[in-house]
Amino acid sequence: MRAHPIYLLRITGLLDGISLLVLLGIAMPLKYVWGIEQAVTIVGSIHGGIFSLYALTILYAALRVNWSLLWPAAAVAAAFVPFGNFLLDWQLKKAQSRYSIKPFNYGLLVYSIVFFSFFDLFSQLPVMSTFAASIGASSFIVGFVIGLYSLSNTIGNILSGILTDKIGPFKILMAGLLLSSGALLLYQFVEEPSFLIFVRILHGFVAGLIVPAAFTFSANTTKKDEQGKKVAFTGTFVGLAAIIGPAFSGIMASKTSVPFVFTCVATLGLALAILSAIFLSKYKIPKKEAESASVPSSASLFNSGVIKAYSGAFFLMFSQGVIAYLLPLHIQTLGYDSRLSGTLMSTFGIIAVLIFVLPTNRIFDRVASSWTMAIGIGLMGISQLLIGQSTTTLTLYIVLGLYGVGFAFLFPSINTLLIQAVPAELRGKAYGYFYAFFSLGVVAGSSVLGWLSLGITEGFRFTGIVLLLFAVIAVLSRQRKQVLNNG
Repeated sequence: MRAHPIYLLRITGLLDGISLLVLLGIAMPLKYVWGIEQAVTIVGSIHGGIFSLYALTILYAALRVNWSLLWPAAAVAAAFVPFGNFLLDWQLKKAQSRYSIKPFNYGLLVYSIVFFSFFDLFSQLPVMSTFAASIGASSFIVGFVIGLYSLSNTIGNILSGILTDKIGPFKILMAGLLLSSGALLLYQFVEEPSFLIFVRILHGFVAGLIVPAAFTFSANTTKKDEQGKKVAFTGTFVGLAAIIGPAFSGIMASKTSVPFVFTCVATLGLALAILSAIFLSKYKIPKKEAESASVPSSASLFNSGVIKAYSGAFFLMFSQGVIAYLLPLHIQTLGYDSRLSGTLMSTFGIIAVLIFVLPTNRIFDRVASSWTMAIGIGLMGISQLLIGQSTTTLTLYIVLGLYGVGFAFLFPSINTLLIQAVPAELRGKAYGYFYAFFSLGVVAGSSVLGWLSLGITEGFRFTGIVLLLFAVIAVLSRQRKQVLNNG
């Protein structure tokens, strides 16, 4: 008889809780009181490996157990609180008999892969700029290596989209997971800026293979009248990655090292590759979708709906690139460490997830996507203006919360616009270009500010103005379309 997923979650959760207590109660005193540096390195590595296994069992339980997302969220939160896993185990033990095991949901495994891809991205945000500076990179190189990842990611996105339409998503997902995990392990050997540049190019390219294939799979298995809801559900996994990734990397980097953080992410990627090899290799695309893949491509990939979606994707990640580049430096200037950067970046993800899972998600089926896109990008622009003016932790948390509301409005809107504007047989290629614009946005967000040599406050102000201008253009475009339709 197979072990219940909740039982596996309990076992790994207890191991994670024990390793956290050893790290905090034994290894850290040995380092900071008695000067034994290796204690944190060794115990931290063990804890990171156990945490990765724990994260995998959380995902597995979410796939197989009929329970709400509050349980996985509680399991994640418990991992960061001493004795939290033990309190959770007490509740899980009582809950185990109440929840049945459901048939394996292939879609949720794809969502987990989406989670991994964005977890990989968001875990870089609080630490990459300071890591590059720590190995001797100049301010220009710091911005350059952040943007370089996304530049090479663009090529991977486009190639993934083309190949997904030709050979299907499974092989592309497997290649992306395995190669991304390998690239993440290379950060252990980075000691100078030139090698960091090489690793960023490789990492960005192979990571770019994952998301277009995953989103194409999700879009092609979605009913037309459930697109808004399905995209919001997908956004939940992106939001969870935005919550967990920065917090995990910020905290773990302050206790161990940045390369160790990437090793933990690599472990999760390899685990998902194993699950994909076991389960997704058996999944067959529904016949109607398989047949549509052979339909000749006659529709344009650059109609008005697609252009709006691509523009929204670009400016969303332009904003993210600025935050990745400037927020850690802003926090450092204020006298705080990387832990605050990580928790601040997680704040917007928490707010976004709440909007995705609460009844507020109904707005995406009731309001035109063009309007929600404009609202989202406008709120993000206002947030950028306010971040540079915020000097206390309270105001920073409030502003990042407002940013999360904007993200929650924007992300489902641009995905829905794309799905509605592109036929199924072109979605692989469409999503390839879509996430290429995501990547180009990060390149522009981090690199342009480096080239302009703007200060921290000036950089946030510049970004806010750009986003607000795009929001105004989106509103005017929507109104013009309504006038033409009425005429």
